[in-house]
Amino acid sequence: MKPVLLPAIDVRGGRVVRLAQGDYNRETEYGDDPVSVALSFVEAGATWIHIVDLDAAKGAGPINREVINRVVAATKGVAAVQTGGGVRTLADARALCSAGVSRVVMGSAAVADPPLVAAVAEIVPVAVGLDHRSGRVATQGWTQDSELLLTDALGMFTAASAFVITDISRDGMLEGPDISGLTDAVAATGTPVVASGGVSSLDDIAALAKIDGLWGIITGRAVYEGRVDVAEAVTLLKGTS
Repeated sequence: MKPVLLPAIDVRGGRVVRLAQGDYNRETEYGDDPVSVALSFVEAGATWIHIVDLDAAKGAGPINREVINRVVAATKGVAAVQTGGGVRTLADARALCSAGVSRVVMGSAAVADPPLVAAVAEIVPVAVGLDHRSGRVATQGWTQDSELLLTDALGMFTAASAFVITDISRDGMLEGPDISGLTDAVAATGTPVVASGGVSSLDDIAALAKIDGLWGIITGRAVYEGRVDVAEAVTLLKGTS
C-alpha cells in the first residue's frame, strides 16, 4: 500500500498559520486565503487535504467553518477534505458532513467520550486524532495532557476509520517524524494510521513511506517554507511500493 499525502492547512481567524509544538503563542502566518492554498495543493496532485480549525480546537467555536466550507466546495470532485478542530458534537458532525467533508478528526471529544466516536461515525467517517507528548495523549488544542496513553488509545475506538497520530514535540519543528513510534503504532492496530508532525523534507516522506501499512502522511510547515514540494512528494509516493 502506498501512503497518501495530506498537505495541511491550519486556520486561525481565517488565516493560514502554523504553530510550533501546538503553542498558540508561537504562530507563523503563511497567508490569508486558505481556498487558494487548497487549490494549489490540488493542482500539485494532492487527492486529500487536511484542515484544522485552531480556534475551534481551543474552544472558541466554529468561527472558521465558512472557510472550511469554501475549501470543500472549491475542491469538490478532485480532492477529499479531512477536517478537525472542535468537532465535539453530533451537530458539528452533521454540519461538516452537509458541507461535503469526507472525514472528520475528533481528538478531545473522543478522549473525553469514546462512545461519541461511534455515534458520529454513523453520520460521517471519523479519524481519531491522537496527539501526544511522550506517549501521553493531549487534548483541548494540545493545551492539556490527559492520563490516556497512546498505546491504550489505539484499542479504544473500534468505529474509527483512521487514527491521526501526532508527536507534539515534533509538530512544526521540522526535526523529522517519529519513525519508530509510528511503526509501532501501525503494527498495534488494524485501523489505518496517518502520520503527522516533524516532516521536514522529501527524505522524511520517503522514510515514512517505508512503514509497512502506513495509510497517510500529513505535512504542513515544510510545504510552506519550501522544504517539501507537494507535486514532488505526490510523485515520490506514487513511486513507492
